[in-house]
Amino acid sequence: MANGPEDEITDWSSVKWRQVEDDVRRLRQRIFTASQAGDLARVRNLQKLMLRSRANTLASVRRVTEINAGRATAGIDGKTALLPQSKAELTDWIQHHAKPWKPKPVKRVYIPKGNGDRRPLGIPVIADRCLQALALGALEPEWEARYGPRSYGNAT
Repeated sequence: MANGPEDEITDWSSVKWRQVEDDVRRLRQRIFTASQAGDLARVRNLQKLMLRSRANTLASVRRVTEINAGRATAGIDGKTALLPQSKAELTDWIQHHAKPWKPKPVKRVYIPKGNGDRRPLGIPVIADRCLQALALGALEPEWEARYGPRSYGNAT
């Protein structure tokens, strides 16, 4: 049951968030270390493991639905996941039924600027945001290891 139950919906309130964050952090560290060592085969295998990880799925949904400032902003489908039951259902859908997935169109909103102009802002649906966060968790450690020393003006 390492990646969660196959047939029942997760009880959102009973998730041990410290354990989830520790699992995600450890796997991210392994990807980072393998990338620094130049072991690309291991990096890819760990990234695949991260994409299938129940902990990464839970952390991604939590990030989008609880931590993100735009968590109450609905996309073009008008849905948000603010209730614990809807978060649990979204987690289980991502874990077991999201493949293959075609992203939905984004909602276009225009934000006023200081000079009177407006700039466009695209708001994806909640499922797309969660899937983006899931992919970010798998890809970011590799690129942090590659470009971290050269970022913020540190040229080496």
